[in-house]
Amino acid sequence: MNRTISTRTLVIVIVAAAAVGLFAGRSGWLGSSAPSPRMSSGANASMASDEKSDSSMSKGGDSKRIKYYRNPMGLPDTSPMPKKDNMGMDYLPVYDGEDTDDASVKFSPGKIQKTGARSEAVEMRTLSVPVRAPGTVQEDERRKSVVALRFEGFIDAVDNVTTGKHVKKGEPLMSVYGPNLSSAAAEYLSAFNARGDGSMTSQALKGARRRLDNLGAPESLIATIERTREVPASITWPAPQDGEIVERNATNGMRAAPGDVLFRIVDHNVVWVMVDVAERDLSLIAVGQKASVRLRAYPDQVFSGEVTLIYPHLMAETRTARLRIELPNPDDVLRPDMYADVEIATGKANPVLTVSNSAVIDTGSKQIVLLDKGEGRFEPREVKIGLRGDGRVEIKEGLSEDDKVVVSANFLIDAESNLKAALNNLNSGEKSQ
Repeated sequence: MNRTISTRTLVIVIVAAAAVGLFAGRSGWLGSSAPSPRMSSGANASMASDEKSDSSMSKGGDSKRIKYYRNPMGLPDTSPMPKKDNMGMDYLPVYDGEDTDDASVKFSPGKIQKTGARSEAVEMRTLSVPVRAPGTVQEDERRKSVVALRFEGFIDAVDNVTTGKHVKKGEPLMSVYGPNLSSAAAEYLSAFNARGDGSMTSQALKGARRRLDNLGAPESLIATIERTREVPASITWPAPQDGEIVERNATNGMRAAPGDVLFRIVDHNVVWVMVDVAERDLSLIAVGQKASVRLRAYPDQVFSGEVTLIYPHLMAETRTARLRIELPNPDDVLRPDMYADVEIATGKANPVLTVSNSAVIDTGSKQIVLLDKGEGRFEPREVKIGLRGDGRVEIKEGLSEDDKVVVSANFLIDAESNLKAALNNLNSGEKSQ
């Protein structure tokens, strides 16, 4: 009986297994890889379509022509051949049909408002570039004179003139006696008297007059001789020019040798301001430029003059160049050795293309501005700059008068542009792998 049960059980298991296998074959269960004829046909069609699409994209990608290579950091620099920038990053290829405005970055209006970005138009302006430097007031060398004798003489008396007094040209300074001068004066008188009766020629008169001139005799002495027909015992010596007596060495009764300085007179109606400017500013200075001078003694008063000379040698110790500025001084308030603060108006007389100083981003090797292209798009643009002044900077190359540039929050936009370029570079590297 047990044997009979075992035989029946075996038959049932075999039939069940056959049924399960048949069902699994029909329905695809139990992970069978044999699909039904209908499903197999659809899957094969789908796979064929995908393979065809991939093949088509591959062929399409291969058929694209590279137009040029652009800077990976968004700078306006392209190359017809592959190259690297100064940081070692590969230039990115730009294909036919792609957006060639990869250097620009776009912001939404809300984002622009949050960053505080503001743009201004490029303007034509006359740049004033003041050069400021310290200086000192000095005497005009052309307005100085000394009183000295060309002969040995004696000073009989000195008039009431002292150091610091202002004298006028021809005003008496002292009375002088000199044997050689008196002898020459007597000879001239004799020639002058003989001229009327014809006993002496005019040539002798001219010779006597020249001797007086060689001894430095004042014109007043010759006029006195011709008027009075006699030689005075003591000769009055006049002031040679207007000005202040800055030195007096003459005293009553002294003996004066030829060339001894008895008086020194300086005219202060015009003074010089000697200015030392830095070597780097020397190229901005030119003769004839206007200068404003403020004295520390009169800080609220401005004196106007102009640059009259640029000295030919540089001062090696300070690396500065010396300038001369002439100032009128009718009230004698400008005194020698006063300290002065000088501002020289340099720059260009004709208007030039300018932007605000804040618009220029200096990378060290180049200068860049962010061009506002409208609708929230900004593009970095390399420029060549010139003079700076009045909060503006001259643009020599890279912009035109119709352009607009970012003048605030430009560093934020520049950072966004560089980030975009870096991400594009990263994505390009991943695709190439």
